[in-house]
Amino acid sequence: MTIAVVVILAIMILTIVAAYNYLVKLKNRVDNIFSSVEVLLEKRYDLLPSLFDVVQGFMAHERALFKEVSSLRTLAIKTHEADTKLHLDAKLVSPLNGILIAVENYPQLKSSENVLKLQAALSEIEEQISAARRAYNQSVTDHNNALEMIPTNILAALMKYKKRALYEASELSGKTEAAELIG
Repeated sequence: MTIAVVVILAIMILTIVAAYNYLVKLKNRVDNIFSSVEVLLEKRYDLLPSLFDVVQGFMAHERALFKEVSSLRTLAIKTHEADTKLHLDAKLVSPLNGILIAVENYPQLKSSENVLKLQAALSEIEEQISAARRAYNQSVTDHNNALEMIPTNILAALMKYKKRALYEASELSGKTEAAELIG
């Protein structure tokens, strides 16, 4: 073999190794950032029983919302697959917003120290989830781009890497948003 052939083979091997390592790094980054998102979602889910305990007595006619949020919360806690968890979270936010908006109709709940603390805690977690969602989506975009670009797309197909779904925005309504929606 000539030196040229050896150099070309070495360059090809180094390119494949570099592309492989790059894809693994991107996949691991998405998984790592999703773990952060998952921790924040778990924090939100952990607050929900306390919120239900405080407001359920006043809002007996909202039982369907409580039941829907509870069942979605249970499913979301049980799954650790990113796309499923994010889909369940998006479905959970709408009925949870309904409960938070309904709280605004009850002056004794609106002024309750426990409700105010829970709303503040939820608001803080929502800000953290929003920041984590941005980081996750950037990481997923980088990952998905690598799966479509040459030459990493060839190696990604061989490794059976799949595109990841973005985490769509589905934030809880804040207290002022809820007040605006009611009237």
